[in-house]
Order: sequence, then C-alpha cells, then structure tokens
Amino acid sequence: MAQVRHRMTKPAARGRSAKPAGKNAVRKRSGRWTLLFEEGNAKMRDLLGGKGAGLAEMSRIGLPVPPGFTITTEACLEYYRQGRRFPPALMDEVRKRIRVLEERTGKRFGDPANPLLVSVRSGAKFSMPGMMDTVLNLGLNSRTVEGLAKATGDRRFAYDSYRRFMQMFGNVVLGLKHEHFEEMLAALKGRRGVTLDTELTAKDLEDLTEEYRKVVRSRTGKEFPDDPWQQLEMTIHAVFESWNNPRAITYRNFNKIPHDLGTAVNVQVMVFGNMGPTSGTGVAFTRNPATGERRVYGEYLLNAQGEDVVAGTRTPKPIEDLGREMPAVLRQFMDICALLEKHYRDVQDVEFTIENGKLYLLQTRSGKRTGPAAVKIAVDMVGEGLISKEEAVLRVEPASLEQLLHPRLDPQARKHVIAKGLAASPGAASGIVVLDPDEAAKIGTERKVILVRPETNPDDIHGLVAAKGVLTTRGGMTSHAAIVARGMGKPAVVGAESISVDEKARTFSVNSVVVREGDVITIDGSTGEVIKGEVPVIEPKLTGEIQDLLAWADKFRTMGVRANADYPRDARTAREFGAEGIGLCRTEHMFMEEERLPIMQQMIMAATEPERRKALDRLLDFQKEDFKGLFREMGSLPVIIRLLDPPLHEFLPRLEDLLVEVTELRLRGETEKLREREVVLRRVRALHEFNPMLGLRGCRLGILYPEINEMQVRAILLAAVELKKQERIDIVPEIMIPLIGLTNELRVVHQQLEQVAQAVVKEAGIKVRYMFGTMIEIPRACVVADEIAEIAEFFSYGTNDLTQTIFGFSRDDAQGKFLHVYLEKGILKEDPFQVLDRVGVGELMKMGTQRGKKTRKDLEVGICGEHGGEPSSVEYCHEIGLDYVSCSPYRVPVARLAAAHAALKEKTAVTKDV
Repeated sequence: MAQVRHRMTKPAARGRSAKPAGKNAVRKRSGRWTLLFEEGNAKMRDLLGGKGAGLAEMSRIGLPVPPGFTITTEACLEYYRQGRRFPPALMDEVRKRIRVLEERTGKRFGDPANPLLVSVRSGAKFSMPGMMDTVLNLGLNSRTVEGLAKATGDRRFAYDSYRRFMQMFGNVVLGLKHEHFEEMLAALKGRRGVTLDTELTAKDLEDLTEEYRKVVRSRTGKEFPDDPWQQLEMTIHAVFESWNNPRAITYRNFNKIPHDLGTAVNVQVMVFGNMGPTSGTGVAFTRNPATGERRVYGEYLLNAQGEDVVAGTRTPKPIEDLGREMPAVLRQFMDICALLEKHYRDVQDVEFTIENGKLYLLQTRSGKRTGPAAVKIAVDMVGEGLISKEEAVLRVEPASLEQLLHPRLDPQARKHVIAKGLAASPGAASGIVVLDPDEAAKIGTERKVILVRPETNPDDIHGLVAAKGVLTTRGGMTSHAAIVARGMGKPAVVGAESISVDEKARTFSVNSVVVREGDVITIDGSTGEVIKGEVPVIEPKLTGEIQDLLAWADKFRTMGVRANADYPRDARTAREFGAEGIGLCRTEHMFMEEERLPIMQQMIMAATEPERRKALDRLLDFQKEDFKGLFREMGSLPVIIRLLDPPLHEFLPRLEDLLVEVTELRLRGETEKLREREVVLRRVRALHEFNPMLGLRGCRLGILYPEINEMQVRAILLAAVELKKQERIDIVPEIMIPLIGLTNELRVVHQQLEQVAQAVVKEAGIKVRYMFGTMIEIPRACVVADEIAEIAEFFSYGTNDLTQTIFGFSRDDAQGKFLHVYLEKGILKEDPFQVLDRVGVGELMKMGTQRGKKTRKDLEVGICGEHGGEPSSVEYCHEIGLDYVSCSPYRVPVARLAAAHAALKEKTAVTKDV
C-alpha cells in the first residue's frame, strides 16, 4: 500500500486518545471489529458511535437505509494503542463485510462492469458535525467510472461522481488543500461561461478528473490510487486519524467531550443524489433547531450530493419546496420524521438522499439545537405526553440557558441595515470585521470580532470559537456555520448572498457599501440582518417556556441558588432570574463611586484614628442607604455582606501614575500642587506591597483598622432596624468577615463587631437577628474549619482566591501567560478558574464542610466564587452537601437548572443501586 500522507499536525496531549494499561492487549468488547447495521441498535452508541447506532436502529425498524457496516470505536482505540496501526485482522473483517454488501446489491467492489461504490463516514458517540472526515463514491477509478456510466446510461453522472471522489479523497486522505481542486473547478466553469457545477458537460467533467490527477501527481509525487481496496484501507486510516485532527480537538475542548472515546467508521453502499432532476439530497430536523417550532425544518438540493448541502457551496431550497417537485417523496419523508421523533422521543437530525425518485435515509441523530429551542422543545414534549417533567429538565443543558440571556437589539435604536441573510442562530453581536479565522483566533481574546466568510468549513473552528458571531455569504440553515454556531450559542447570519467578499482586498461589499476589515458591524441572528456600525442592545427577560422549565427544576433541586449583587439594580435582576437571596455583596465597589471615593481617600490618608473615624462617619449614611436598597429588593431573603476586603492602596492613584505626575509637576515648577501630590505618593509607597493578594487586606485590615469594619456593621444593622420599623421588612443580615486563616483572627474581629451590633440593636429597642460568618479562601481555613465553626455561623467558599492559594497561581498572570499552554499540553484538563478543581480545591472544600458541620450542625455553607454558576462545579457543590451556590445574576437560571440536574442524577443513581 502506498504511504498515506495525512495533513495531521502532531496532536496536543489533551487531544490524544487514552492509552489504557496493557497497551499491547487487544480488546474487542463485541468479539468483532465490525458489525452489520442490522446487528446493532440505538443503545450501542459507545461501540458504534452516534451515526452507526442511528443507522443500526433505522435498519432494525425497517426504514429505507442503504446496507452497510460499522467499524467500531474499539477498533479506533486499538489503532492508537498499536501505534497507529490497524488492529489484527481488521481488513480481513472489512473484506468479508464488503462481500455481504456485494451479495445484497448484485454489484462487485472494483468490478469494471458493475461496480459497487461505498461511502466512508466518521461517527463518534457524541455528534461533532463536520469535525471529522467523510469520503463518498469510493471505488471509482478510470475503469469503474466507465462501468458506472454504462450501467446507469449517464456518463455525466458517472464523471461527476468520480471528480467528487477524487476531490474528497485528495483532501481527506492525501492531505491536499480543498482549494487546489476548487480553483480548477472554478477555472473550468469560467472557461465554459457557466456558474453552476450542474451546467458542466460529461466531457468537461472527464477532463477535470485528468486535471485532478495531475494535481495529485505534482503535489504528492505519486499517482492517484486506482485500486479500490487500497482506497478503502487508506480512507479508514484517514478517518481514524481525523479523531485527533486539530479541529476535532478544538471542538471537543469547547464542548467538553472526552478525548478518549474514539470514532467509529461507517461503510455504506452509495446511493446517488446527483443522477439528475429526480435525484437529490438534504438535511432536515423534525423541529426547528433555532426556535423549537413544531414542524419539519430542512433543506435540500436536486442533482447534488450531501456535502453540497452542509458545505454551503450552493444555497439549498427549503424542504417545503420538495412538495412541488416530488410530492410523494415529501409525504413519505414527513411520515418517517414523525415516526423517528416518536421512536426516539427527541428531535432528530435526519440526512437523506433521493435516487431516481426513491428515498433513502443516511443518518438520524439527536438534533443539535439552540438554548431557546431546547427549552421550548422540552416543555412542548411534556405537553404532548412524550416525556416526563424530569426528562424535560435533564434534556436541557444548563449552560445552554445562557443563550436565552443573550442581549437583543434595541427596537428603538436606529439601524443602517446593509444586507439580510438567513437567521441561523439567535442573538445579536457587534464587533470588528475579520475575514480570516486565524486572525479571529489571534485577536478574539482582546477584541470583539465578527468572522465574515464566503462559507465556513470545519478547519475554521478556532476562528468560530474566538468570534462573537459569524456571517457567511453562502450556505443554508443546515450549513456548517449554522450548525456550529447554534451548538456554541453564538449569533449567526448565513447565506447573505447580496454580500461579496474580496479576501485579497480584505473587504466585503453589498450594493454601493464597502466594509473593510476592522470596521464595526452588527449581526442579528434572530432576524438575519447585517447592520453597519454598533447597535445598542437591551437585556433579556425570562418568559414563557423557560419559566415553566425552571419552575420544574426548582421542585427537583435540593440546593439553594443565590446571586452575587453589589447594588439594588443587581439585586432586582437577580430576583427576576429566580435568586433566593444574595450570596455575596462586595462593599468595596460602593466606595468607588464618584461622590464617595474622595471621602474614602481622605480616610486612608488620615494620620490618626479620630481623623479616620471622622471620614468614616461621612460614609455611614451612604453605606446604610446602600444596604437598605439591597434589603428592600430582597425582602426577607438572606443577604450576605462582605466587609471591606481589598488592600487600601486600590482606592488611591497607581504608584506608576503618581511618579509620572510628580515628575511633571516638578519640571513645571508647580510647587503647591507638587507638595500635595507628594503627600499622596508617600502614603501610596507606605501601602505598597510586593504581593497585595496575600498582604494587608480582609480581616487583617479589620484588626489594624477596626473602625472601618465597625462603621460597616453599624450601617448594616441600622439599615435592618429602620426597614423593620418603617417598612415591616424582617431581614436577617449575614455579615461576612473575609480572609480568615486563623481561628484567633476571627475571634478578635468577631468580638469587636458583636459589641457594635448589640449596641445598635439595643439602642433601636427592636429585636433584629443577624449572623456572623466567614469566607473560606485560605487553605488553612479548610483544615481548621471545625475550630472556625465554633464562632462562625456560616461559611462561604471564595473559590476564586481559594483556587489561587491552593494552586499557587496568580489568576491574571496565569491566564495571561501560561495556563493556555497547560491546557494545550494536557497538564490541566480545564482552566481551574472556570471549572472547579475537584481533586484539589474540591477536596479541601469537602473537608472544610464536613469538619465545620461536625462542630455546628446548623452551619450554613455555600459558594460565592465564579464557579457558583458553572454547571459541573454546581454539581460538585451538590455532591459535597453545600446548602447553596451563588453566582452572577445572569447565571442564576443556569445554576438553578444545574442544581436540578445534580439532584435528579443522584436520584437516578440511587434508584439504580437499589
């Protein structure tokens, strides 16, 4: 066999398939490396992949599926265990399976007179649309193409199939760029004066295959392989390799799909959608994947093959139009869609081909859908009696709810709409135009980017990940750009055909408008509008089906959900999104406001305690009104207020800026101003720290300057007293003392503040309950949590700082300098500042919770770091027995659903154990 030239780069460690112990041990769970479609079923996704399991199930229930077989995921994993060599006897099994297909079709693989042609498609357990590789029309060569022409009586069809095969094989297996072939095809159409592939003659296509042969010869130094068995073996190699291609790894990373699953390979008898006007191909969803509307939603092309639809090279027709061209086929297809949805009890993504008026199904899988669609479909299916409320809650991924919280364009804003395409994925986004996915990936972390392409392909995935939205000039609702954007929850407008992209000039134009790379545009994925400039947006609200779904989730979850909110407006938003209290109010933000910052700076600059207290007295009323606003919004719900945490220098000008200012004043001779700024400079230098995160902050500030905490506690209790007296709001404020690592730290600060609180309550003559607790953000606090709980009435894990102190990472430095390398090399599987590190941080949280609750049975324990809104972190918090999670207001719905998922999964696991 000729050496296969793959376009692989060496995969990153985190993308490699796992190599289990006993590398040389051959494992065949099924007893074979291959299974005929009818030998499998829908439950065998682990072994057959999603596509193979779908084909097996459709074959089993008698739907029109071309015969074929699946090479299992175990074969792929064994391929990697054996150093990228086929498992023993794999090709012997493949040959036997091909013989079965020959018997069923009456054709022979490689027979020049009546050739059997097959497709070879990847298919992992979890859908990864377009990320791995496919080759169609395999088995064609210079002899079998003539046999195909004679057998069908259609020479043009035969050579159209042959040029497609050569192009796909050259790209997927030989590693040649897709553009090498497309440029030759475009040049041929230019010479013939035609615009569509279908306008080329049989002779044109025959000449094109010879040109393709020359391309392969010149760029590989070898002839295009003509032996069908060699073609098949090389293609299976390539599909196995595609499991670890860069785009597949990127996609799995983004979607948190494990890297050790492997892909199956599906070998199937070809049916042809490119045989003329009574043939075609298409993709459909049994419900609208963007909105969830209950009607079949799809597209098709006549005289085409499947790749034409998903690649976006031709803009397809809506499925309804098939009723005019082939009404009987459409009726049959609609009946099958209804059957499949009822059979799987879920929305299906169906690929089909029509060959000379006969319908064939090539795939069914759970349809990828937007967050809004997922919610509507789940709620509707409960109403239709297809699924239970528990299933509905579990059907919607918590992270997908963030799509419902996308901002939408302000309907009152002025818009300069320059084009309109298909509304492929909802939401709105503004950003600078970038025409190259590499450039989008490069600058997308620093600037908002809209990726603009004629059409996207799987190699563009890194640019799509980085972009805020995507705009294409070709393609339909089932094109690559549309499917991937919906999966990522990003706005997309596709098929905007009035737009012309000039990649060399780095511009796109529509009518008389020219937009240059770097200009700002806005896209509205809900309407398909392309707008010049930036358009204001309005914030979303939870209505309709999402309220129903979250109400069900609230009944199933056992863990509370609070919000991090610093201002009444934040608290109001949190309540609207279902928060059951405030888990963290950061008081330092209140001091940054314009009328308060000068007073705060005056307090910091004060040389004596009386001077500091005088300044703090001026801040007392501000603080009291802040807290009254929060308490008023939350009613009787719990509110945790963290006392001042950051180092004092953060409220003063930066040292570097002061040095520049003082130098300039000295040069200009402004003596009076210079003396004033030098005083500030001396104070900033005195407060300067080499590592402020571990310096004079948190409870340490309260020990050195107790008057700061005392003012805040007085303001909190006065606010609670006044609201109870005047507005009958019975609030129980929870006062958080931050950065405790020593029990004696908490004891000292608590004694100081308990006296203040008691004095306020006594003076008011009204009983107000309050609690003192601490933020656990120092590893030592987790270890001595039993001692801390003797004083603290609640714990709240500040996992942002706890992660920093456990890992020894400075978050900003780590994320900016080396964390991405750790992720690429597989040193870390996830960014620990985004996804809770269960093994390290999580174990200490578990220890702290157990030890704290052992001392104080009614200890309230929660989390208030950013992890409180991340679904897998929420699940872990449920597992270790936390009472609540707290997150940003806009992630509250995500946390509510994630908490319900955790409870339902635990219930299911317990039921199975029983």
